[in-house]
Amino acid sequence: MTTSNHTGVSHTVFHLLGIPGLEDQHIWISIPFFISFVTALLGNSLLIFIILTKRSLHEPMYLFLCMLAGADVFLSTCTVPKALAIFWFHAGKISLDCCITQLFFIHSTFISESGILLVMAFDRYIAICYPLRYTTILTHALIRKIGLTIILRSYGIMFPIIFLLKRLTFCESNILTNTACKHIALARVSCDDIRVNIWYGFFVLMSTVVLDIVLIFFSYVLILRAVFHVSSQDAYHKALNTCGSHVCVIILFYGPGIFTTLIQRFGHNISPHIHVLLADVCILAPPMLNPIIYGIKTKQIWNQVVHLLFTKQK
Repeated sequence: MTTSNHTGVSHTVFHLLGIPGLEDQHIWISIPFFISFVTALLGNSLLIFIILTKRSLHEPMYLFLCMLAGADVFLSTCTVPKALAIFWFHAGKISLDCCITQLFFIHSTFISESGILLVMAFDRYIAICYPLRYTTILTHALIRKIGLTIILRSYGIMFPIIFLLKRLTFCESNILTNTACKHIALARVSCDDIRVNIWYGFFVLMSTVVLDIVLIFFSYVLILRAVFHVSSQDAYHKALNTCGSHVCVIILFYGPGIFTTLIQRFGHNISPHIHVLLADVCILAPPMLNPIIYGIKTKQIWNQVVHLLFTKQK
């Protein structure tokens, strides 16, 4: 996107429209947003509390799950309150610095979650293929280092985007047809050449999320190969069951994102509000459903939830 008629004026305040074309329905649209936000906060906070307070759950699998729950809480907090403010109070005004801050944390947290899912796949691989060495390989010290590496990767790779956006002159429209700030959506209202932003965004996507998907797929190929060589039917079903929750979460996390990307690339005739709603599903669904999936499918966590919520009432 290039233009030669710069006016010398650059917008420092932008307006988030919410769901374009459905402004009169914002109150009704806010209901699923609010329900998903409350569910995500309560479910993930309960998950974190149970894992941190129960020593029997201080195993690698649950510690990684605790990281995922923390990232889910942070992702929801970065996005949904602003969306609700737009729906309820028409408070779509946001400064450039706040917009860049929001998109930085949204994208960074999304990359963090992708990294955590990759590490959880590695965890399942070690648990199934090397069960006797599981706790000696994945020590608490190594888990702390893995967690730090995930944070450094996600925030480090997004850091240059701050400067790539700050260098732009926003002399086009200051209207953003979305519920939250996004990197390319913000760059596109600039009147400068944004090819560097586009190519760097592509590099970030390929070197983090796409690479993680490839490595997760490779991990599960190795897991399935090991599982099919198990002679005991009991061990076979146990191995598949222990991966079930993780596979559901992987599909829930990457599935809507891949579908949304395809729609944005090929669905040029689809209404803008569909694009925005699909993008919102990518942010709303995983934090809300992850604790439910793990709570139902993981016996140890389910038992602790029942004990915490119901035993004390007797």
